Amino acid sequence: MNVLYFIVQQMMYFAIPLLIVALGGMFSERSGIINIALEGIMVMGGFSGVLLIHNLEGQMSGQGLFLLGILVAGLAGGVFSLLHAYASINLGADQTISGTALNLFAPAFAIFTTRAIQRVQQIHFTNTFFIEKVPLLGDIPVLGALFFQKTYLSTYLGLLIFLIASFVIKHTRFGLRLRACGEHPQAADSVGVNVYRIRYAGVFISGVFAGIGGLIFVIPNSVYYNPTVNGYGFLALAVLIFGNWRSWGIFWAALFFSIMKTFASVYSGVPFLRNLPIPQDIYNMIPYIATLAVLAIAAKHSQAPRAEGIPFEKGSR
Repeated sequence: MNVLYFIVQQMMYFAIPLLIVALGGMFSERSGIINIALEGIMVMGGFSGVLLIHNLEGQMSGQGLFLLGILVAGLAGGVFSLLHAYASINLGADQTISGTALNLFAPAFAIFTTRAIQRVQQIHFTNTFFIEKVPLLGDIPVLGALFFQKTYLSTYLGLLIFLIASFVIKHTRFGLRLRACGEHPQAADSVGVNVYRIRYAGVFISGVFAGIGGLIFVIPNSVYYNPTVNGYGFLALAVLIFGNWRSWGIFWAALFFSIMKTFASVYSGVPFLRNLPIPQDIYNMIPYIATLAVLAIAAKHSQAPRAEGIPFEKGSR
């Protein structure tokens, strides 16, 4: 059972950022804007959040500082994503090229700024956010050890974000308008929906989620930030596609990919896997092989928003 607890706990460290970032991509792409800039936005969010934590850890610590870092990371990601929104919506730029530009700019900016501030590109911080056991809930048999011990506040925040995002996209007026703008923006425009505003909102929400995901990815895995998220933004895009741009599909896809990532990262802690005559490089390749295989299968059944990637001009038909 201890091995099972270990695997599930590690899996949540990978699943939650994937889930949050992929949900952000859902809001952007269901509004009609392709957002492959999730990688760069994660970098900016992680950079902003960790930099704040680094500068305030002498005055604050624990969950209050973590929540403040998450707030700043989300805000930074949202503001940074507006560059993509402006290029895609107002200028009618190719959305893939615009997203690629942000992916290239973000790590360069983070490295330059960090070196300008402290002459090295790694930002160190003290991890005071680990929760050994949630009071009362951690004592529940089996479930307590699985989900309420050796965890982070971000796990519960991620699940809350999922529930809210799922409700908003399906059961609110804003969600209906967002989906309409991604399927048939001309029809939405004809009934008075401001397509530009809705698409801006979708991209901004995706930026906020990706920024939060960037910080949540960094905190459990290291005590310093070297401006990169190891391709997690692109993996989140795979989760988005495999999940068919639907919230519950994204949830299960995030769990699947996090399981693959967990076995690749912690196989040495599982006696059965450690004793297999398989080189470490093979384990490291598992998540990416799974990504290619799943995308090849999912591509035949994917139902992307019909107007995704198509610039909208008011009054056009």
